[in-house]
Amino acid sequence: MRIRSLGVIDDAVVELSPGFTAVTGETGAGKTMVVTSLGLLLGGRADPALVRIGAKNAVVEGRIAVPAGGTALVRAEEAGAELDDGALLISRTVSAEGRSRAHLGGRSVPVGVLAELADELVAVHGQTDQQGLLKLSRQRQALDRYAGDAVAVPLAKYAGAYRRLRAVSVELEEITTRARERAQEADMLRFGLDEIAAVEPRAGEDVELAAEAERLGHAEALASAATAAHAALAGNPEDPEGIDATTLVAGAHRALEAVRSHDSALAALSGRIGEIGILLGDVAGELAGYADDLDADPLRLAAVEERRAALTQLTRKYGEDIAAVLAWAEQGAARLTELDGDDERIDELTAERDALRTELGGLAQALTDARTEAAARFAAAVTAELASLAMPHARVSFDIRQTDDPDGVELGGRTVAYGPAGVDEVELLLAPHPGAPPRPIAKGASGGELSRVMLAVEVVFAGTDPVPTYLFDEVDAGVGGKAAVEIGRRLAKLARTAQVVVVTHLPQVAAFADRQLLVEKTNDGSVTRSGVKVLEGEERIRELSRMLAGQEDSETARAHAEELLATARADG
Repeated sequence: MRIRSLGVIDDAVVELSPGFTAVTGETGAGKTMVVTSLGLLLGGRADPALVRIGAKNAVVEGRIAVPAGGTALVRAEEAGAELDDGALLISRTVSAEGRSRAHLGGRSVPVGVLAELADELVAVHGQTDQQGLLKLSRQRQALDRYAGDAVAVPLAKYAGAYRRLRAVSVELEEITTRARERAQEADMLRFGLDEIAAVEPRAGEDVELAAEAERLGHAEALASAATAAHAALAGNPEDPEGIDATTLVAGAHRALEAVRSHDSALAALSGRIGEIGILLGDVAGELAGYADDLDADPLRLAAVEERRAALTQLTRKYGEDIAAVLAWAEQGAARLTELDGDDERIDELTAERDALRTELGGLAQALTDARTEAAARFAAAVTAELASLAMPHARVSFDIRQTDDPDGVELGGRTVAYGPAGVDEVELLLAPHPGAPPRPIAKGASGGELSRVMLAVEVVFAGTDPVPTYLFDEVDAGVGGKAAVEIGRRLAKLARTAQVVVVTHLPQVAAFADRQLLVEKTNDGSVTRSGVKVLEGEERIRELSRMLAGQEDSETARAHAEELLATARADG
């Protein structure tokens, strides 16, 4: 990795070799920046406070070997990344303003892609992870991870049934708790539909009645106008001497007809006047019929106005016109059918809920059985690891229990609480020595014991769900003496099958490393390119002496450092 402007690091290169690498240095020298840098490369949260004061941004670049055929390689290729001689080049930039950019194999990618790769490539563990192990949910997750498909398969089935049960329960609760509101809505709909049905409106009826009312209201004027127009066109029987349009047009037509054979233009005009005469006769006939048919009956007008008033009552309540009223009635009828079906729907949902609870109980039992079986194996494996970490008499076990809940699911004759991950509360117990009762590790483990339990759990994981690289940030906190030697020895054993990077303050651990890196500041308080160096020979003995006694030149410390190195080499 190359690290620039991150925390106390100005510009430094960290070369992590295969096997076991120990990162050491005085407190505040920037050792944890190595962990932070790797965390950024693996999609960790970008904190602008990490940017070195005075710098615009912090940059971390890394080269990570990717196992061929693994899901990490597939995901990287899906993101458009290209390999560089079998490795991925990853870059992460964090600005002082808080913006973050990520590049993978030459392509800009979302930070989430880096996080997806992290699960397959690196397992990072620090003191915060130890505290996380104290949470019951994390302990259950650890057990489920160890169990693999034995738990994952029934858990997936359980989760599907659980989601469906939650959906059914929510719908059922909504229907039952809103029963009064829905009943009121149904009553309002019935009243409206009955009112509309009583009137029996027809589509467009309001428009037709409005036109008829207008006609009936002016019947006398309309009849008088039609009669006068008819007299003007066809003559008035009571005035035989009167001149009408039909007579005049007929005279004009006869005058032209007499000479039409002498001029084609005049013949054409004669034909057009003949057409006018025919049209006048048609219009005159229709005017006569209109006047005869016009109904001036005031009783009909009263009936029309009464009907219009009934329709207006509907449009005032249910729509701007009769078309809208009929649309409201159609929608209201459909909604009423839905509301009237609530009782039936409640019965259906209740039956489905009860069936799902029964199914969930069976799936929860299968999940509990799988966890119980895996817990015995997991506890035995962790206990065996603790024996090699200077806790030979410690015993680890799991307490898998359920909580009674009258609203829960049936499990072995009990009604127990349930959640998205099953019905089990999983708690890791530790008996540190013979005769001591098993107690929750949150209460019964010291800081050093918790560190070793954490390491033992991770080593067990390495045998069942391995990743290429393990990074431990002061996982040996609170440990010293023989226990520290055993932790170093166990880390060295883990490094035979994976890359292991450990940030440590313990010389007993660092001595077992295949390579030791020293992080040191310059006089101005920064870590430069030359501030991260590989220690060999005399330099490594001086650093181990400093870690042992705080005095690089102490002969006693030097002798002890040489002894530690010799012990580690003998184990190797």
